[in-house]
Amino acid sequence: MTTRRIIAFGLIAAASTVAPAYAQQPYDGLWNVTILTRAGSCEPSVRYPLTVTEGRVSGAADVSGSIGREGNVKVSIRGAYANGQLNGNGGSGRWNAASGGIACSGRWEASRQ
Repeated sequence: MTTRRIIAFGLIAAASTVAPAYAQQPYDGLWNVTILTRAGSCEPSVRYPLTVTEGRVSGAADVSGSIGREGNVKVSIRGAYANGQLNGNGGSGRWNAASGGIACSGRWEASRQ
């Protein structure tokens, strides 16, 4: 093994044993969220991959919100507002929004990857 490979291996091993600087929350991680429209003219079904870090929600869409330690969800995605409950590696809830001035609403379902 070359010296470079030994050093690189050592750095990778050391980095993998260092604890993250933040305190991980119970629902931190990557989540797949499916949004289902039940009323109104919004898209019938949309999927979003979302990340939860320290209880804060982020993703590719215009997302903001939080997940409480007990799994309470409060999120805004592109003007739609959602609330609900996570439990373990899954969860669900309700959402509502307006598309072109017409109200839409439905359910969402989430699973942790």
